[in-house]
Amino acid sequence: MSRMSVFNSPLLLGFDHFERALDRISKTTSDGYPPYNIEQTGKDGLQITLAVAGFASEDLSVQIEDNQLVIRGRQSDDDDRIYLHRGIAARQFQRTFVLAEGIEVVSADLDNGLLHIELRRPLPEVKVQTIEINGSRKTPRVTSEKLDIEHAD
Repeated sequence: MSRMSVFNSPLLLGFDHFERALDRISKTTSDGYPPYNIEQTGKDGLQITLAVAGFASEDLSVQIEDNQLVIRGRQSDDDDRIYLHRGIAARQFQRTFVLAEGIEVVSADLDNGLLHIELRRPLPEVKVQTIEINGSRKTPRVTSEKLDIEHAD
């Protein structure tokens, strides 16, 4: 069965990177771990908070890979501990967020088992560009100097 693309229109030019981003999102398996919140913190600020209890800062990594914010967590097992019951998850995870163009990651802070990632979305500048239209025939330009020579007779 062939897949119909959302961006399969001759009027949508240059949106192939959006299509790839949507593909990546749909392929990402989401098992809900770790849980997270996304909050708007201001006119141009966002904050992602992940619940990562039991992870130290050296167990976590926050990276930007091709317009994706990738957060990974990996804990190493302590072989010296003997668990009689182990109810606290100590599994590795990877959580990926696709960032819109222009979003900047400002900081990442770990506090009381919560990883806070601050993002900033600068307001877009309105750009107007005028494109000169070239004609198929060039009309000769008449300059004032040329007119003065012809009228001199």
